[in-house]
Amino acid sequence: MNPQMRQAQIVELARQKGGVTVEQLVEAFEVTPQTIRKDLNILCDRGALKRTHGGAIHPSGVENVEYEARRQIATEEKQAIGRAAAALIPDNASLFINIGTTTEAVSQALSEHHGLMVITNNINVANRLRTVPSVEVVIAGGVVRPSDGGIVGEAAVDFIRQFKVDFAVIGVSAIDPDGALLDFDFREVKVAQAIIANARHVILVSDATKFSRTAPVRIGHLSQAHTFITDSCPHDSIRRLCDEADIRLIETNFSQPQD
Repeated sequence: MNPQMRQAQIVELARQKGGVTVEQLVEAFEVTPQTIRKDLNILCDRGALKRTHGGAIHPSGVENVEYEARRQIATEEKQAIGRAAAALIPDNASLFINIGTTTEAVSQALSEHHGLMVITNNINVANRLRTVPSVEVVIAGGVVRPSDGGIVGEAAVDFIRQFKVDFAVIGVSAIDPDGALLDFDFREVKVAQAIIANARHVILVSDATKFSRTAPVRIGHLSQAHTFITDSCPHDSIRRLCDEADIRLIETNFSQPQD
């Protein structure tokens, strides 16, 4: 296969899945990692793809990325975000954690905490924390989404509304430059809105790839968060919003968090 044909197929794979990794492409095309990285650099220079750590995403972002593929996108960045979020949550706190691979990274970083009550609509978070003796896990009822183990629907919304917690850890699928927080599933959005409304301190966690994506359903606005943790914020408009709304902005790519 010549490079042009391979690159066209790479773009199509990224369009279908939302994103691809170097490892996946090496296996699919049986070429070296160096060849794939060169292909991705060429495609990103053309604007056909956008580079991420370990791979690339399709710039349209109109289709949700398959959950396992999302796990492979910006893995190190998500882990750093998870550690930064966990550092803000004290022992003996109550908190919500919603659906997403970045919020899962937060749950992993919370495994050394004590006395937490974690309320979640994310089966993966519940399964990760259920073995931690000092953490009480409460899981929402509702419809289980087979793609990612998220629990959605009106039953989950009603369940969440029974609580008023110290913190909410919220992930989103996309962030617009105007601060709109977006997702793909309106049922999930309703749960996320209930979580935001019933927490005293909202921590938004999102890696920088979410700035280059879009999604059709509005969760809310950045101004509803108290803390925003990302690896890097590329938009001055987002920085201004954080300043105007007194939102603490933490960028984990920098040695000193920005307030």
